[in-house]
Amino acid sequence: MARRHGRPRATAERRLEPNRRRCWSCGGTLWVAYHSRRRLTLLEEVVQYTVVVRRCRTPSCARYRRAYRPEEEGALALPHGEFGLDVITLVGQLRYREHRSVPEIHQALEHRGVVIAERTVGHLIERYEELVALHLTDDRRLRERLSREGGVVLALDGLQPDVGHEVLWVIRDCVSGEPLLARSLLSATEADLVPLLREVHDALPVPILGVVTDGQQSIRRAVATALPGIPHQLCHFHYLQEAARPIYEADRHAKKELKKAVRGVRPIERAMEGRSDLEAEVTRGYCLAVRSALTDDGRPPLRASGLRLRDRLEAIDASLGRLAEKGGCRPSWLACGP
Repeated sequence: MARRHGRPRATAERRLEPNRRRCWSCGGTLWVAYHSRRRLTLLEEVVQYTVVVRRCRTPSCARYRRAYRPEEEGALALPHGEFGLDVITLVGQLRYREHRSVPEIHQALEHRGVVIAERTVGHLIERYEELVALHLTDDRRLRERLSREGGVVLALDGLQPDVGHEVLWVIRDCVSGEPLLARSLLSATEADLVPLLREVHDALPVPILGVVTDGQQSIRRAVATALPGIPHQLCHFHYLQEAARPIYEADRHAKKELKKAVRGVRPIERAMEGRSDLEAEVTRGYCLAVRSALTDDGRPPLRASGLRLRDRLEAIDASLGRLAEKGGCRPSWLACGP
């Protein structure tokens, strides 16, 4: 599809020049051959760059008439790209760290003032994946980093931003924090995961001290097959999640029973419609407090929603009790004790 709108206007202009003035092959002068203009869309601005390109004019030189572009250009954007590396990085973080969809990423970029098409967001996600793959294949840097640690603890997890799409499986070292392998697979069977684990095992310069996963059955079998004898444990998050499950179920049941006792709030609100006297205002205030308590789910298991609802209903009941002690009438249909 052809571009329907023109590219955004540049908000700034800059000039990029190569760092060297002499050829590193023959030592001769690198003459300015031509200037190229390149417009890049960054997160904060749109910049029109004037790129100075030099060439060696010595016929006997190995770099004769080969273009020498500014080193800084490669730190700003990929070759022939319209968007800066900072935009690509943000797109990758929104996709794989926050699990946002392409339309959501497009909206986030537009909110920041970045003019971009939704289809281009998909292209930038592909560029991000290529950069990650290139980073992971830097064996020399990775080996030097892992050799200083003396051993690795593997963490294996799958990321699926959209239902029905491929799962991005990532294996990283918990000790150094370095990602060791990233690959997209259509399934998560034992047969698919075993080759990934063996590939990492064969490439590591240090022994594997342990493996941490979420406990999925196919992952357990894959670890046992590919890495026999290596300790394998459930990650702390999933371990606490499993430990809290009985508490969560009990709290959810308690909240369900508490809700049964206050289901008559809506009919009471309808009965007060059209009334503006003090009693009606007070009644609507209590009904609103009950409704607010019912809709606050909290964050189980550390902030159990059932216990939270019980505390709020007890506070409402105590307030009604104080109202009755002061001589006010406490209607039976407003009694919402636990």
